[in-house]
Amino acid sequence: MNGMTTDQTVQSGPLNLLKAWRLHLWVFILTCVAEMIGSVSVPLGFATITIFPLVWGMLFGAAAGLVSTRVATPVSLRRPDVQAATIVIQAAVIMFVAKQSLLVGPLIPKLLSSGWALCFQEIGHFFGTVLLALPLALLLGIKREAIGATFSVGREQNLAIIGERYGLNSPEGRGVMAEYITGTVLGALCVSIVASCITSSGLFNPLALAMASGVGSGSMMAAAAGAVAAYAPARDTAEILGFAAASNLITTTAGTYFTLLVSLPFTVFLYRVLEPRIGRFRHGAARVTPTTAGTAVQEDGPLPFSSLVLITATVSIMTLLLGNWITYGVAPWAAMTGALCIILTGLAGEGLHRLVPLRIPSVLWVTMLGMALTAPYWPGARWFAACTQHVNFLAIVTPLLTYAGISLTRDIPAFRQLGWRIVVVSLSANAGTFIFAALIAQFFI
Repeated sequence: MNGMTTDQTVQSGPLNLLKAWRLHLWVFILTCVAEMIGSVSVPLGFATITIFPLVWGMLFGAAAGLVSTRVATPVSLRRPDVQAATIVIQAAVIMFVAKQSLLVGPLIPKLLSSGWALCFQEIGHFFGTVLLALPLALLLGIKREAIGATFSVGREQNLAIIGERYGLNSPEGRGVMAEYITGTVLGALCVSIVASCITSSGLFNPLALAMASGVGSGSMMAAAAGAVAAYAPARDTAEILGFAAASNLITTTAGTYFTLLVSLPFTVFLYRVLEPRIGRFRHGAARVTPTTAGTAVQEDGPLPFSSLVLITATVSIMTLLLGNWITYGVAPWAAMTGALCIILTGLAGEGLHRLVPLRIPSVLWVTMLGMALTAPYWPGARWFAACTQHVNFLAIVTPLLTYAGISLTRDIPAFRQLGWRIVVVSLSANAGTFIFAALIAQFFI
């Protein structure tokens, strides 16, 4: 939840976020355009790719950040605006997590009945990256960078694991940094395309693909789950998104320990086995210049609670006025109570994180609270579920990814240094985690 900037002039207080009016204006306009374009399906013969508003939002945000910061006009984005976008994402994600957990609560009985499918498909998330991407990396001539780039999807917790074990300036550190930046820039688009192709083939149960969507990254999960839901009947959308959210929660919470104790040792072992056999056909490693531009930023202390309230209110207004209304046809006044419930759930979870003297992440507090509020074991669950169902999950994600697209402007120089080989490997890892999880879930279903 905490965020910071490398720019000394940008701080996380409410005043600075209010001063970033250009940022919010751009996000509002770009999100509106993305939602008005809607979902665009591109037939490829053997399958169909569907590009969703959330993907348009990220692409438009990145383009606007690149162009606007280089053209001086009264409404052009400035560097502090780009840095503020990072703070907004890190704070507003509590709305995403709250809505995600509220989707999971009503499905607890079905999730329990799914049994081994939901449990064992997680193995695909953790081994799918290395089984597909590591051999490819070795064939392309990448050496120990391949370990960091393929043992996971390279989110913040995976950066910490490699940083502690090898150091981020090591070959393994450069590899995980490449995976982090590539996944941040292109991960959502990659899994959206893969999910669209596999879903349109009709070979998999939609619930198996929903479980596979929970790769451990919120944006990637939303993109993949949205692609799966687009091909299913409208009555099944809530169930698909709920299963995807549950899988993502498991991957996020248990994933840190699994990747540390199982995935990373397995990747190192497989590297030692394969590298002498297929790595020798390419001489020299693909070099990735050490950089810290793509690392998760930090700040001095947590974001003020007043800023959290301001940010969640801003994102909520965009959600109600844009995606929820334009794309899903729900009038803002009909969804206001649900939006307020989502905001209060997120803020309450963050408040528990700050008040309770236990080292429990705020995301986990929000998750437990949201699931408890809609679990079918108490009388108020039906009311909470009825209110919050009027706020569409994907409508929340589009403005968030538009902010993310703008924030990526600062990572473009580092991204250019990575080289095409490591980018291909990183995207293969992102695709592999979805594909292998889908195969396992399909087998058990």
